[in-house]
Amino acid sequence: QEQQIKGTVRITASVFVSHHILPPIIAHIMRQEPDIAIELAPNDASENLLFREADIAIRMYRPTQLDVVAKHLGDLPLGVFGSVDYLNRMGRPETIDDMLNGHDLIGYDADEQILRGMRQMGLDARRDWFRIRCDNNVVYWELLRAGCGLGFSQIYVAMDDPQVEQVLPDLPIPPLPVWLVTHQAMRQTPRIRRVWDMLAEGLAPFVS
Repeated sequence: QEQQIKGTVRITASVFVSHHILPPIIAHIMRQEPDIAIELAPNDASENLLFREADIAIRMYRPTQLDVVAKHLGDLPLGVFGSVDYLNRMGRPETIDDMLNGHDLIGYDADEQILRGMRQMGLDARRDWFRIRCDNNVVYWELLRAGCGLGFSQIYVAMDDPQVEQVLPDLPIPPLPVWLVTHQAMRQTPRIRRVWDMLAEGLAPFVS
C-alpha cells in the first residue's frame, strides 16, 4: 500500500534565499501537496540536522556534517549592482579600479564571505574597503536599493528589480554553490522525499 504523503516538513535556508526565492516554491508545494505543512526557518547560521532542528537545509557551502545526504544543485551566479539613482549620480564604473577608487562599497560586517570572494579574484580586500557594512542579507539588499553604494547580489534575483542595475558584468566573481541537505535517516520518509524533489525542481532555474 502506498504511504500517504502528509505531515510537517521543516526547511532552513539563508535569510536572503528564504525572502527572495523560496516563497513561490513553497506556494507551489502547498498547492500540489495539501496534506503537507511547511515550517520555514530563515537562518544564516547552520541549523543542526542531526538534532532535527530542520528536516531539509539549503546550504551555500558543501556540508561536512556526518550522516547527511547532500545534493549539489548547481551554483548561484553573483554580480555587482547599484541602484539606478546611485549610478546616475556617481557614474557607472568601467573597470574594477573605477569601482574600488570611485565608489562607496557595501560589505558584510563580521561575515567574511565577500572578503574571501574578492581575495579569490586576486584582490587584497580589507574590511575598511567597505564604507557601509551589514551582515543581514535582506537589509544589505535594501541598503543597495536605497543608493548607499555598490554591492554584491545573486544575479537572478537582482535582475528582476528595475530599481537596480548590474555593473562590470564580466567580473569573475566566484559563484555560490547550492546544496540540498537532509538527515540520512529521513531521506526516504515520503513527505521529506517529496518536498526535497520539489525544492530541487523549484531551485533549478536559479542555478547554473
